[in-house]
Amino acid sequence: MAISSIDTKILWGKAGGRCSAPDCDEDLTAIVTTGGYVVGEMAHVIGNKPTAARGIPEGGSDDYENLILLCPTHHRHIDKAPEGEYTVEMLQDWKKRHEAKISAAGKCVKYNSFKQLHIEVYKLLMSNKTIFDTYGPSSPIAMDDPNSNAFLIWELKRIDSIIPNNRKILNILDSNSELIEDMFIIRTIEEFRVHAESYEQHVYHRLDSYRLFPKEFSEVFS
Repeated sequence: MAISSIDTKILWGKAGGRCSAPDCDEDLTAIVTTGGYVVGEMAHVIGNKPTAARGIPEGGSDDYENLILLCPTHHRHIDKAPEGEYTVEMLQDWKKRHEAKISAAGKCVKYNSFKQLHIEVYKLLMSNKTIFDTYGPSSPIAMDDPNSNAFLIWELKRIDSIIPNNRKILNILDSNSELIEDMFIIRTIEEFRVHAESYEQHVYHRLDSYRLFPKEFSEVFS
């Protein structure tokens, strides 16, 4: 049984497209001048075959709960190491800690002024825009070469970069709500929140429609 598309998306998204091994944090979707390529590997915590590393007689599942996102180096280390050096419990702890770090990005980050807050939100918006312009459906790579892997990179980048960036923006704004007093900005932030939540659902489950990005938000933080 192969790893499903939804389990792949959840794993990449929760890991932020980064290796889950402690102190590694390697970007697993490499961007180069001629395109991009994927180096991330979805490793089984419990081996999917009895003879695999950390294997059990019935074999581990291909579900998200039994997968961990790793760089090729760490995947090779944990599977080639002597039995017992990298335990199931250790890998589960790696995954839990790494995903918690990705989820908490921007929380409790405090700024002294709205200007500082403005700059940090702008950086994240520009990161998302650059990804869209480079690999989105209307990007030069996608339009010039339909057979390129731009679509694959776009699918992964909106999961491992755009969605986490949206979450980080909301975390930062919520942690610094005392700096935001303008009613128009408050309303615009809430419109962005609705967009971010519906966009994430769309990426994972392909909705017929979702709330589009509010242009007023980019105007406020441009």
